[in-house]
Amino acid sequence: MPAAMTALVAAAIDVGTDVAEAFDAHDAGGGGLPQLHAPDFAPQLFWLAVTFVLLYWIMSKIALPRIGEVIEERKDRIQRDLAAAERLKAETEKALASYEKALSDARANASTIARQTRESLNAEVEKDRKAVEDQLARKLADAEAAIDATKTKALASVKDIAGDAVVSIVGTLSNVNATKDEIARALAASGADK
Repeated sequence: MPAAMTALVAAAIDVGTDVAEAFDAHDAGGGGLPQLHAPDFAPQLFWLAVTFVLLYWIMSKIALPRIGEVIEERKDRIQRDLAAAERLKAETEKALASYEKALSDARANASTIARQTRESLNAEVEKDRKAVEDQLARKLADAEAAIDATKTKALASVKDIAGDAVVSIVGTLSNVNATKDEIARALAASGADK
């Protein structure tokens, strides 16, 4: 550390020597640094003070108010933007809530419509099934009636056919020409007609 201190002292002595030489050169009329010429310090300080006051007045009356206005305007704009963002956020949340409510209402409505449609289709299918069953029952009854009528007609025809067959058999076997009426009377008398 003493070496650093020594170097610092040497540098200070060097600067001091340079300043002294500059004063001596100026006094001798040889030039030098005019800023360091002691008799010129008062006018330089006067103009420094005038410049400082002028710059201070310009800054305080013109530049700083404008900067303040810009800062205030920017602050107001930020506040307006934040308020608008909050308002939009609230509107978005409200719209989202109404969308979710509408969606749940639509789902409930769709469920109700589906249930009603299912019930109406089931009722319609049941009605159609009942109509088909009734129609089949009528056709079955009609078919049974037709079968009974055909059966009765066939049984009536059997008597006629049997009578013709008996006439034919009796005529062939006995060479007697008997009529149907005679055969029917003989069968009625014998009780075979029943």
